[in-house]
Amino acid sequence: MSILVPSKTPALITPGRQALDSALHHLDQAAEHLGLDHGLRRVLATPRRSLTVSVPVRREDGRLDVVQGFRVQHNVSRGPAKGGIRFHPGTDIHEVTALAMWMTWKCALVGIPYGGAKGGVAVDPTGLTTRELERMTRRYVNEILPLIGPEKDIPAPDVGTDEQTMAWIMDTYSVSAGYSVPGVVTGKPMTLGGSLGRSGATSRGVQIATLSALGRSPEGVTVAVQGFGKVGALTAQYLADAGCKVVAVSDITGAVYASGGLDIAGLRTWAAENGGVHGYRNADALPLDDLLELDVDVLIPAALEGAITEANAPRVRARLIVEGANGPTTPEADEILTAGGATIVPDILANAGGVIVSYLEWVQNMQAYSWSSGEVELKLRDLMESAFSEVKSMAAARGLTLRQAAHVIGVGRVAEAHQMRGLYP
Repeated sequence: MSILVPSKTPALITPGRQALDSALHHLDQAAEHLGLDHGLRRVLATPRRSLTVSVPVRREDGRLDVVQGFRVQHNVSRGPAKGGIRFHPGTDIHEVTALAMWMTWKCALVGIPYGGAKGGVAVDPTGLTTRELERMTRRYVNEILPLIGPEKDIPAPDVGTDEQTMAWIMDTYSVSAGYSVPGVVTGKPMTLGGSLGRSGATSRGVQIATLSALGRSPEGVTVAVQGFGKVGALTAQYLADAGCKVVAVSDITGAVYASGGLDIAGLRTWAAENGGVHGYRNADALPLDDLLELDVDVLIPAALEGAITEANAPRVRARLIVEGANGPTTPEADEILTAGGATIVPDILANAGGVIVSYLEWVQNMQAYSWSSGEVELKLRDLMESAFSEVKSMAAARGLTLRQAAHVIGVGRVAEAHQMRGLYP
Protein backbone atom coordinates (compact mmCIF):
# COMPACT_ATOMS: atom_id res chain seq x y z
CA MET A 1 0.00 0.00 0.00
CA SER A 2 1.48 3.34 -1.01
CA ILE A 3 2.09 5.80 1.79
CA LEU A 4 1.66 8.67 -0.67
CA VAL A 5 -1.55 7.92 -2.57
CA PRO A 6 -4.60 8.33 -0.29
CA SER A 7 -7.58 6.02 -0.50
CA LYS A 8 -10.75 7.54 -1.96
CA THR A 9 -14.14 6.65 -3.32
CA PRO A 10 -14.47 6.29 -7.13
CA ALA A 11 -16.93 9.18 -7.25
CA LEU A 12 -14.19 11.59 -6.16
CA ILE A 13 -11.74 10.64 -8.92
CA THR A 14 -11.34 13.48 -11.43
CA PRO A 15 -8.82 13.59 -14.31
CA GLY A 16 -6.70 15.97 -12.23
CA ARG A 17 -6.86 13.71 -9.18
CA GLN A 18 -5.99 10.71 -11.37
CA ALA A 19 -2.93 12.57 -12.70
CA LEU A 20 -1.81 13.42 -9.17
CA ASP A 21 -2.28 9.80 -8.06
CA SER A 22 -0.13 8.69 -11.00
CA ALA A 23 2.60 11.19 -10.07
CA LEU A 24 2.56 10.03 -6.44
CA HIS A 25 2.66 6.40 -7.57
CA HIS A 26 5.79 7.04 -9.64
CA LEU A 27 7.39 8.88 -6.72
CA ASP A 28 6.55 6.05 -4.35
CA GLN A 29 8.15 3.47 -6.66
CA ALA A 30 11.31 5.55 -7.00
CA ALA A 31 11.48 6.14 -3.25
CA GLU A 32 11.30 2.37 -2.67
CA HIS A 33 14.20 1.75 -5.06
CA LEU A 34 16.21 4.55 -3.44
CA GLY A 35 15.39 3.49 0.10
CA LEU A 36 14.17 6.94 1.12
CA ASP A 37 12.73 7.27 4.61
CA HIS A 38 9.12 8.20 5.32
CA GLY A 39 9.87 11.84 6.18
CA LEU A 40 11.82 12.54 3.01
CA ARG A 41 9.10 10.89 0.93
CA ARG A 42 6.54 13.23 2.45
CA VAL A 43 8.74 16.24 1.73
CA LEU A 44 9.12 15.21 -1.92
CA ALA A 45 5.40 14.50 -2.24
CA THR A 46 4.32 17.86 -0.86
CA PRO A 47 4.40 21.07 -2.94
CA ARG A 48 6.51 23.89 -1.54
CA ARG A 49 3.85 26.46 -2.40
CA SER A 50 0.33 26.21 -3.85
CA LEU A 51 -1.71 29.25 -4.79
CA THR A 52 -5.35 29.36 -5.91
CA VAL A 53 -6.65 32.69 -7.18
CA SER A 54 -9.89 34.13 -8.48
CA VAL A 55 -9.54 35.82 -11.87
CA PRO A 56 -12.33 38.21 -12.88
CA VAL A 57 -12.78 38.58 -16.64
CA ARG A 58 -14.62 41.53 -18.18
CA ARG A 59 -16.40 40.26 -21.30
CA GLU A 60 -16.96 42.35 -24.41
CA ASP A 61 -20.71 42.58 -23.73
CA GLY A 62 -20.07 43.99 -20.24
CA ARG A 63 -20.64 40.75 -18.30
CA LEU A 64 -18.20 39.91 -15.52
CA ASP A 65 -17.08 36.29 -15.25
CA VAL A 66 -14.80 34.78 -12.61
CA VAL A 67 -12.50 31.84 -13.33
CA GLN A 68 -10.04 30.02 -11.10
CA GLY A 69 -6.30 30.19 -11.57
CA PHE A 70 -3.49 28.20 -9.98
CA ARG A 71 0.28 28.25 -9.54
CA VAL A 72 2.13 25.45 -7.79
CA GLN A 73 5.84 25.36 -6.98
CA HIS A 74 6.60 21.76 -6.18
CA ASN A 75 10.28 21.84 -5.25
CA VAL A 76 13.06 24.42 -5.44
CA SER A 77 15.96 22.50 -3.88
CA ARG A 78 17.93 22.49 -7.15
CA GLY A 79 17.13 25.99 -8.40
CA PRO A 80 14.28 28.35 -9.29
CA ALA A 81 10.91 26.85 -10.13
CA LYS A 82 10.12 26.24 -13.82
CA GLY A 83 6.94 25.20 -15.53
CA GLY A 84 4.29 26.06 -18.06
CA ILE A 85 0.93 27.77 -17.77
CA ARG A 86 -2.07 26.09 -19.35
CA PHE A 87 -5.50 27.49 -20.15
CA HIS A 88 -7.94 24.57 -20.22
CA PRO A 89 -11.45 24.11 -18.78
CA GLY A 90 -10.45 20.86 -17.04
CA THR A 91 -7.51 22.36 -15.17
CA ASP A 92 -7.65 22.06 -11.38
CA ILE A 93 -5.25 22.20 -8.44
CA HIS A 94 -4.66 18.43 -8.53
CA GLU A 95 -3.64 18.44 -12.19
CA VAL A 96 -1.37 21.45 -11.72
CA THR A 97 0.28 19.81 -8.70
CA ALA A 98 0.93 16.60 -10.65
CA LEU A 99 2.42 18.52 -13.57
CA ALA A 100 4.64 20.55 -11.22
CA MET A 101 5.91 17.34 -9.62
CA TRP A 102 6.70 15.74 -12.97
CA MET A 103 8.56 18.91 -13.94
CA THR A 104 10.74 18.61 -10.83
CA TRP A 105 11.89 15.12 -11.81
CA LYS A 106 12.22 16.12 -15.47
CA CYS A 107 14.59 19.00 -14.76
CA ALA A 108 16.71 16.85 -12.45
CA LEU A 109 16.78 13.99 -14.95
CA VAL A 110 18.16 16.08 -17.82
CA GLY A 111 20.55 17.93 -15.53
CA ILE A 112 19.28 21.50 -15.63
CA PRO A 113 19.26 23.58 -12.41
CA TYR A 114 15.53 24.09 -11.94
CA GLY A 115 12.80 22.88 -9.65
CA GLY A 116 9.32 22.08 -10.89
CA ALA A 117 6.31 24.39 -11.12
CA LYS A 118 3.08 24.62 -13.08
CA GLY A 119 0.25 27.06 -13.51
CA GLY A 120 -3.15 27.11 -15.07
CA VAL A 121 -6.49 28.80 -15.48
CA ALA A 122 -9.69 26.76 -15.68
CA VAL A 123 -11.01 28.32 -18.88
CA ASP A 124 -11.56 27.47 -22.53
CA PRO A 125 -9.41 30.07 -24.36
CA THR A 126 -11.23 29.44 -27.64
CA GLY A 127 -14.35 30.93 -26.06
CA LEU A 128 -12.63 34.28 -25.41
CA THR A 129 -11.89 37.13 -27.77
CA THR A 130 -8.28 38.25 -28.04
CA ARG A 131 -8.96 41.26 -25.82
CA GLU A 132 -10.73 39.12 -23.21
CA LEU A 133 -7.86 36.65 -23.27
CA GLU A 134 -5.31 39.41 -22.78
CA ARG A 135 -7.25 40.95 -19.89
CA MET A 136 -7.63 37.56 -18.22
CA THR A 137 -3.94 36.73 -18.68
CA ARG A 138 -2.77 40.03 -17.22
CA ARG A 139 -5.12 39.77 -14.24
CA TYR A 140 -4.00 36.17 -13.57
CA VAL A 141 -0.36 37.27 -13.70
CA ASN A 142 -1.10 40.12 -11.31
CA GLU A 143 -2.57 37.60 -8.84
CA ILE A 144 0.45 35.27 -8.96
CA LEU A 145 2.97 38.12 -9.19
CA PRO A 146 4.48 37.50 -5.72
CA LEU A 147 5.55 34.00 -6.78
CA ILE A 148 7.14 34.55 -10.18
CA GLY A 149 10.39 36.17 -11.25
CA PRO A 150 13.55 35.31 -13.24
CA GLU A 151 15.29 34.02 -10.10
CA LYS A 152 12.18 32.56 -8.42
CA ASP A 153 9.75 30.98 -10.89
CA ILE A 154 9.83 31.18 -14.68
CA PRO A 155 6.59 30.30 -16.56
CA ALA A 156 6.41 29.02 -20.14
CA PRO A 157 3.70 28.09 -22.68
CA ASP A 158 1.63 24.94 -22.29
CA VAL A 159 -1.80 23.74 -23.45
CA GLY A 160 -3.90 26.70 -24.59
CA THR A 161 -1.08 29.25 -24.31
CA ASP A 162 1.58 30.45 -26.74
CA GLU A 163 4.20 33.09 -27.51
CA GLN A 164 1.62 35.88 -27.35
CA THR A 165 0.54 34.76 -23.87
CA MET A 166 4.16 34.86 -22.73
CA ALA A 167 4.56 38.36 -24.21
CA TRP A 168 1.59 39.58 -22.14
CA ILE A 169 3.02 37.95 -19.01
CA MET A 170 6.45 39.47 -19.58
CA ASP A 171 4.95 42.92 -20.13
CA THR A 172 2.71 42.71 -17.06
CA TYR A 173 5.63 41.70 -14.86
CA SER A 174 7.92 44.32 -16.42
CA VAL A 175 5.40 47.13 -15.87
CA SER A 176 5.22 46.13 -12.20
CA ALA A 177 9.02 46.00 -11.92
CA GLY A 178 9.50 49.32 -13.71
CA TYR A 179 11.91 47.95 -16.31
CA SER A 180 12.00 45.22 -18.96
CA VAL A 181 12.51 41.71 -17.54
CA PRO A 182 12.70 39.24 -20.44
CA GLY A 183 13.92 36.41 -18.21
CA VAL A 184 10.62 36.17 -16.30
CA VAL A 185 9.18 33.81 -18.94
CA THR A 186 10.46 31.55 -21.70
CA GLY A 187 8.82 30.63 -24.97
CA LYS A 188 8.58 34.34 -25.86
CA PRO A 189 8.54 35.84 -29.36
CA MET A 190 12.03 36.32 -30.77
CA THR A 191 11.65 40.08 -30.77
CA LEU A 192 11.21 40.04 -26.96
CA GLY A 193 14.18 37.80 -26.18
CA GLY A 194 12.93 34.39 -27.24
CA SER A 195 15.37 31.71 -28.30
CA LEU A 196 15.86 30.23 -31.72
CA GLY A 197 14.64 26.63 -31.68
CA ARG A 198 12.25 27.07 -28.73
CA SER A 199 8.95 26.73 -30.63
CA GLY A 200 9.68 23.19 -31.80
CA ALA A 201 11.90 22.10 -28.93
CA THR A 202 9.48 19.69 -27.24
CA SER A 203 8.74 18.01 -30.56
CA ARG A 204 12.41 17.80 -31.44
CA GLY A 205 13.05 16.17 -28.08
CA VAL A 206 10.31 13.60 -28.72
CA GLN A 207 11.88 12.84 -32.09
CA ILE A 208 15.32 12.38 -30.52
CA ALA A 209 13.89 10.10 -27.82
CA THR A 210 11.98 8.05 -30.42
CA LEU A 211 14.98 7.54 -32.69
CA SER A 212 17.18 6.70 -29.69
CA ALA A 213 14.69 4.08 -28.48
CA LEU A 214 14.25 2.51 -31.93
CA GLY A 215 17.84 1.31 -32.05
CA ARG A 216 17.57 0.87 -35.82
CA SER A 217 17.08 2.82 -39.00
CA PRO A 218 13.88 4.90 -38.98
CA GLU A 219 13.21 4.08 -42.64
CA GLY A 220 9.75 2.57 -42.95
CA VAL A 221 8.97 2.63 -39.23
CA THR A 222 5.22 3.18 -38.86
CA VAL A 223 4.02 5.82 -36.41
CA ALA A 224 0.68 7.00 -35.02
CA VAL A 225 0.44 10.33 -33.21
CA GLN A 226 -2.43 11.14 -30.86
CA GLY A 227 -2.73 14.92 -30.59
CA PHE A 228 -1.90 16.95 -33.71
CA GLY A 229 -1.29 20.15 -31.76
CA LYS A 230 1.78 22.21 -31.00
CA VAL A 231 3.75 19.12 -29.89
CA GLY A 232 2.24 16.33 -31.96
CA ALA A 233 2.18 18.08 -35.33
CA LEU A 234 5.86 18.98 -35.34
CA THR A 235 6.79 15.60 -33.86
CA ALA A 236 5.03 13.96 -36.80
CA GLN A 237 6.85 16.28 -39.20
CA TYR A 238 10.28 15.65 -37.66
CA LEU A 239 9.78 11.87 -37.67
CA ALA A 240 8.55 11.93 -41.27
CA ASP A 241 11.59 14.00 -42.23
CA ALA A 242 13.79 11.37 -40.57
CA GLY A 243 12.28 8.61 -42.72
CA CYS A 244 9.47 7.26 -40.53
CA LYS A 245 6.06 6.59 -42.07
CA VAL A 246 3.46 8.50 -40.05
CA VAL A 247 0.25 6.67 -40.93
CA ALA A 248 -2.27 8.21 -38.51
CA VAL A 249 -2.81 11.35 -36.45
CA SER A 250 -5.68 12.77 -34.44
CA ASP A 251 -6.84 15.95 -32.73
CA ILE A 252 -10.07 17.06 -31.06
CA THR A 253 -11.83 17.24 -34.46
CA GLY A 254 -11.12 13.66 -35.52
CA ALA A 255 -8.51 11.22 -36.76
CA VAL A 256 -7.14 10.40 -40.21
CA TYR A 257 -5.27 7.37 -41.56
CA ALA A 258 -3.26 6.55 -44.67
CA SER A 259 -1.56 3.16 -44.87
CA GLY A 260 1.11 4.50 -47.21
CA GLY A 261 1.95 7.40 -44.93
CA LEU A 262 0.45 10.85 -44.51
CA ASP A 263 1.73 14.01 -46.19
CA ILE A 264 2.43 15.71 -42.87
CA ALA A 265 3.30 19.10 -44.36
CA GLY A 266 0.06 19.11 -46.35
CA LEU A 267 -1.93 17.93 -43.35
CA ARG A 268 -0.47 20.69 -41.17
CA THR A 269 -1.56 23.26 -43.75
CA TRP A 270 -5.03 21.70 -43.92
CA ALA A 271 -5.37 21.67 -40.12
CA ALA A 272 -4.31 25.31 -39.87
CA GLU A 273 -6.80 26.40 -42.54
CA ASN A 274 -9.72 24.21 -41.40
CA GLY A 275 -9.42 24.18 -37.63
CA GLY A 276 -8.24 20.56 -37.41
CA VAL A 277 -7.54 17.36 -39.30
CA HIS A 278 -11.20 16.35 -39.79
CA GLY A 279 -12.15 16.16 -43.44
CA TYR A 280 -8.61 15.94 -44.81
CA ARG A 281 -9.16 14.69 -48.35
CA ASN A 282 -5.93 12.73 -48.81
CA ALA A 283 -6.58 10.25 -46.01
CA ASP A 284 -9.33 8.06 -44.60
CA ALA A 285 -11.33 9.07 -41.55
CA LEU A 286 -10.66 6.99 -38.45
CA PRO A 287 -12.62 6.73 -35.18
CA LEU A 288 -10.72 8.63 -32.52
CA ASP A 289 -10.38 5.72 -30.13
CA ASP A 290 -9.05 3.43 -32.86
CA LEU A 291 -5.84 5.41 -33.30
CA LEU A 292 -4.38 4.15 -30.02
CA GLU A 293 -5.04 0.56 -31.08
CA LEU A 294 -3.49 0.62 -34.57
CA ASP A 295 -0.91 -1.99 -35.52
CA VAL A 296 2.05 0.39 -35.76
CA ASP A 297 5.67 0.28 -34.61
CA VAL A 298 5.50 3.49 -32.59
CA LEU A 299 2.63 5.18 -30.77
CA ILE A 300 3.07 8.76 -29.56
CA PRO A 301 0.37 10.02 -27.18
CA ALA A 302 0.86 13.79 -27.41
CA ALA A 303 -2.49 15.16 -26.22
CA LEU A 304 -3.50 15.26 -22.53
CA GLU A 305 -2.89 13.03 -19.53
CA GLY A 306 -4.75 9.77 -18.99
CA ALA A 307 -5.14 8.76 -22.66
CA ILE A 308 -4.02 5.14 -22.21
CA THR A 309 -5.90 3.46 -19.39
CA GLU A 310 -6.55 0.04 -17.93
CA ALA A 311 -9.55 -0.20 -20.26
CA ASN A 312 -7.79 0.34 -23.60
CA ALA A 313 -4.21 -0.76 -22.80
CA PRO A 314 -4.86 -4.45 -23.65
CA ARG A 315 -5.75 -3.37 -27.20
CA VAL A 316 -2.64 -1.20 -27.77
CA ARG A 317 -0.47 -3.03 -30.30
CA ALA A 318 2.50 -0.66 -30.69
CA ARG A 319 5.68 -2.10 -29.23
CA LEU A 320 7.22 1.32 -28.61
CA ILE A 321 5.27 4.10 -26.89
CA VAL A 322 6.89 7.52 -26.58
CA GLU A 323 5.04 9.92 -24.31
CA GLY A 324 4.86 13.35 -25.90
CA ALA A 325 2.18 14.49 -23.43
CA ASN A 326 2.50 14.68 -19.66
CA GLY A 327 1.09 11.61 -17.88
CA PRO A 328 -0.70 10.02 -20.87
CA THR A 329 -0.41 6.49 -19.44
CA THR A 330 -2.01 5.54 -16.13
CA PRO A 331 -0.05 3.25 -13.74
CA GLU A 332 -2.51 0.41 -14.37
CA ALA A 333 -2.07 0.75 -18.13
CA ASP A 334 1.69 0.97 -17.67
CA GLU A 335 1.74 -2.43 -15.98
CA ILE A 336 -0.42 -4.00 -18.70
CA LEU A 337 1.72 -2.62 -21.52
CA THR A 338 5.00 -3.59 -19.85
CA ALA A 339 3.75 -7.11 -19.15
CA GLY A 340 2.82 -7.36 -22.84
CA GLY A 341 6.37 -6.54 -23.91
CA ALA A 342 5.96 -2.88 -24.88
CA THR A 343 8.72 -0.35 -24.25
CA ILE A 344 7.57 3.01 -22.89
CA VAL A 345 9.74 6.10 -23.04
CA PRO A 346 8.32 8.14 -20.15
CA ASP A 347 7.16 11.72 -20.40
CA ILE A 348 9.79 13.12 -18.02
CA LEU A 349 12.40 11.99 -20.56
CA ALA A 350 10.63 12.05 -23.92
CA ASN A 351 9.14 15.56 -23.73
CA ALA A 352 12.02 17.23 -21.89
CA GLY A 353 13.13 19.12 -24.99
CA GLY A 354 10.85 22.05 -24.18
CA VAL A 355 12.26 22.72 -20.73
CA ILE A 356 15.81 22.20 -21.98
CA VAL A 357 15.49 24.96 -24.57
CA SER A 358 13.52 27.08 -22.08
CA TYR A 359 16.57 26.84 -19.85
CA LEU A 360 18.80 27.84 -22.75
CA GLU A 361 16.50 30.81 -23.46
CA TRP A 362 16.64 31.86 -19.80
CA VAL A 363 20.44 31.64 -19.78
CA GLN A 364 20.60 33.83 -22.89
CA ASN A 365 18.24 36.37 -21.30
CA MET A 366 20.22 36.50 -18.05
CA GLN A 367 23.46 37.05 -19.99
CA ALA A 368 21.95 39.39 -22.62
CA TYR A 369 23.35 37.01 -25.21
CA SER A 370 22.03 34.77 -27.99
CA TRP A 371 23.02 31.52 -29.66
CA SER A 372 22.36 30.39 -33.23
CA SER A 373 19.68 27.82 -33.96
CA GLY A 374 22.43 25.28 -34.68
CA GLU A 375 24.06 25.84 -31.30
CA VAL A 376 20.71 25.51 -29.53
CA GLU A 377 19.84 22.26 -31.34
CA LEU A 378 23.30 20.84 -30.61
CA LYS A 379 22.91 21.54 -26.89
CA LEU A 380 19.38 20.11 -26.93
CA ARG A 381 20.48 16.93 -28.69
CA ASP A 382 23.44 16.46 -26.36
CA LEU A 383 21.32 16.74 -23.20
CA MET A 384 18.51 14.54 -24.56
CA GLU A 385 20.83 11.79 -25.80
CA SER A 386 22.89 11.88 -22.62
CA ALA A 387 19.77 11.56 -20.44
CA PHE A 388 18.38 8.72 -22.59
CA SER A 389 21.67 6.84 -22.40
CA GLU A 390 21.79 7.22 -18.62
CA VAL A 391 18.20 6.02 -18.20
CA LYS A 392 18.73 3.06 -20.53
CA SER A 393 21.91 2.04 -18.71
CA MET A 394 20.28 2.19 -15.28
CA ALA A 395 17.24 0.26 -16.50
CA ALA A 396 19.46 -2.51 -17.84
CA ALA A 397 21.72 -2.61 -14.77
CA ARG A 398 18.88 -2.73 -12.22
CA GLY A 399 16.21 -4.57 -14.16
CA LEU A 400 13.89 -1.56 -14.25
CA THR A 401 11.59 -0.15 -16.88
CA LEU A 402 12.65 3.11 -18.53
CA ARG A 403 10.00 4.93 -16.49
CA GLN A 404 11.25 3.49 -13.21
CA ALA A 405 14.87 4.25 -14.08
CA ALA A 406 14.04 7.83 -15.12
CA HIS A 407 12.24 8.47 -11.84
CA VAL A 408 14.98 6.87 -9.76
CA ILE A 409 17.51 9.24 -11.34
CA GLY A 410 15.31 12.35 -11.13
CA VAL A 411 13.93 11.74 -7.65
CA GLY A 412 17.36 10.68 -6.41
CA ARG A 413 18.97 13.93 -7.53
CA VAL A 414 16.28 16.05 -5.89
CA ALA A 415 16.49 14.01 -2.68
CA GLU A 416 20.26 14.43 -2.63
CA ALA A 417 19.97 18.19 -3.12
CA HIS A 418 17.43 18.42 -0.28
CA GLN A 419 19.64 16.39 2.07
CA MET A 420 22.75 18.42 1.20
CA ARG A 421 20.97 21.71 1.86
CA GLY A 422 19.52 20.50 5.16
CA LEU A 423 16.36 21.64 6.87
CA TYR A 424 15.82 25.24 8.05
CA PRO A 425 15.50 26.03 10.88
